[in-house]
Amino acid sequence: MRYDTIVAVASAMSSAGIGIIRISGNDSFSILEHIFRFKDEKKRISDQPSYTIHYGNVYDGEELLDEVIVLLMRGPHSYTTEDTVEIDCHGGILVMRRILETVIREGARPADPGEFTKRAFLNGRIDLSQAEAVMDVIQAGNRMALESSLSQLKGAVANKIRFFRETILYETAFLESALDDPEHISLDGYSKRLSETLKSLAADMKVLIDSFENGRIIKEGIKTVILGKPNAGKSSLLNVLIGEDRAIVTEIAGTTRDILEEELYLGGISLKLLDTAGIRKTQDLVEQIGVGRAKEQAENADLILYVVDTSREMDEDDVEICKILENKKVIILLNKSDLKTVVTADAVGQRVGYQYPMISISAKEKEGMKLLEDQIRELFFQGAISFNHESVITNIRHKTSLEEARKSLLMVEDSIQNGMPEDFYTIDLMDAYNSLGYILGENLGEDLVQEIFSKFCTGK
Repeated sequence: MRYDTIVAVASAMSSAGIGIIRISGNDSFSILEHIFRFKDEKKRISDQPSYTIHYGNVYDGEELLDEVIVLLMRGPHSYTTEDTVEIDCHGGILVMRRILETVIREGARPADPGEFTKRAFLNGRIDLSQAEAVMDVIQAGNRMALESSLSQLKGAVANKIRFFRETILYETAFLESALDDPEHISLDGYSKRLSETLKSLAADMKVLIDSFENGRIIKEGIKTVILGKPNAGKSSLLNVLIGEDRAIVTEIAGTTRDILEEELYLGGISLKLLDTAGIRKTQDLVEQIGVGRAKEQAENADLILYVVDTSREMDEDDVEICKILENKKVIILLNKSDLKTVVTADAVGQRVGYQYPMISISAKEKEGMKLLEDQIRELFFQGAISFNHESVITNIRHKTSLEEARKSLLMVEDSIQNGMPEDFYTIDLMDAYNSLGYILGENLGEDLVQEIFSKFCTGK
């Protein structure tokens, strides 16, 4: 497929040691021929082999713009499968802009966001799930997210989807062949065999669908809400965990009125820490709004850190907090261990429940933080969230398509159980096949493809 030639700055548009201008398309080499000169004036770009690097200068007419290195990659063996050139220049904003403008004047056009990866997809070098993994690699905020994205980029998810589709296509083709030629292809016992195959496929799909929540946490981090009554030490805990004074800490109850969000890197994954307003009944309208927001954040939390002030008796506000904790992953932090203890762990257990792990800490003295980190690891990393390089889906579009495909397979199973004619099976089998195809980028509308790649950065 022939496209026009595009160009973009592939490195950050800021002062740096090096800047990269990427050109892709049929005219890439001819454009470079016009603006690049070797130190040896007898050499020509068009004579140079692919996968070679050359030193020289870039000119705008007769004006020297920069001393550069150029990388040559001829299609189809390039990222986009097209002729591709990268110009490595000095990383000044002005010099990168001047080279970019010169390439555009020579016939290239500015690339749209993600257009290089979009061409790799449209030209068949990668499927859509791998293209989406490219952006996930760029945006990965922790080690586990990076490993998951690289696994998907290598085809971990795509290979499973292709296996599902190949199996479904084989069964559909066999069934249609048997229906067209019943004299030579028998369907005796076929329904039972098909049922066993579909049950296995549906089970494998369910495993992949169920991995989405783990994948989301790997990709986005653990949404961790710090909850408690006013002056329980929530803001002090946030400051200790992130290692700087971000939250205001005073003796005045109700100091925190709004959500304060910070990110903590822990054991290969990130925690999105949210400090919230203290939960209590109050006549202050602004504080009421803060309490409402705290409850909303807790409702959608992956983990709640319930901070209990052990120097004060528990009261009706703690009863209100206990309602929020129901059916949540919770760690109870018995704070202010440096003061005289009024509330014991047993008293908290009787009020809140003994199902939650409890840790004695002092946010003021920075005590108990290692125990908290260990407990978070135990709750997540050694449990369902552990990442072992198996296929994990992190994209809601993939999850939806898998659910639709599995639903179609279960409908075939129902048809088998109800003794329906075999020609009913093929409709739902092909629906499952097509639903899985959406993950790889088949049969997608141009609008959706454009929307997906519009989220990429320019130059990738």
